[in-house]
Amino acid sequence: MSCRPNAIVPRHRGFTLLELLVVLAIIATLVAVVAPSIFRNVGDAKTAAAKSQLEIFGLALDAYRIDNDTYPTSDQGLAALRTKPTSGNAPRNWRGPYLRKDVPLDPWGRPYVYVAPGIDNPTSYDLYTLGRDGKAGGSDEDADITSWGGPMHP
Repeated sequence: MSCRPNAIVPRHRGFTLLELLVVLAIIATLVAVVAPSIFRNVGDAKTAAAKSQLEIFGLALDAYRIDNDTYPTSDQGLAALRTKPTSGNAPRNWRGPYLRKDVPLDPWGRPYVYVAPGIDNPTSYDLYTLGRDGKAGGSDEDADITSWGGPMHP
C-alpha cells in the first residue's frame, strides 16, 4: 500500500453558526413555554406539602390532647409531640412520641407557628405557616395556610 501525495482526504463537516443559532432558538422557545408550568407545579407542591404536614400535626396534637386533657402550651410548642415537656405544666399522661420524626420546617424553610390557646381557635390551638413570603395574607404560594382552613384574623 502506498500513499499518494496528492490524495484528497475527506473532511468531516461540522455545524455552521446558523445551525447552532437555530437549535438554541428552539431550545429557548421550549424553555419559555415549559418553565412557567414547571415552576407553578413546584409552588403547588409546596402548598400541598404544607397542608399535609398541618394535617399530620393536627392528628398528633389531638392524640396528645386525648392523653393529657389539654394541648401543649405555646411555650412547649410542637416539640412536645416528640419529647415530654419539662416546662410549664408538665403533661399528666404523656405517652409519646406522637410524631415519628422531629417537627420539620415548612416547605419554605421557616418554623410552623403554633399558638395555644389559639387566637382564631380559643378552645384549641392555631397552627399555620405564612407561605412563601413569610408575611400574613397573600395569595397563591404567598397565602397563609392554616390548620383550620380559614383566614387568619389580626
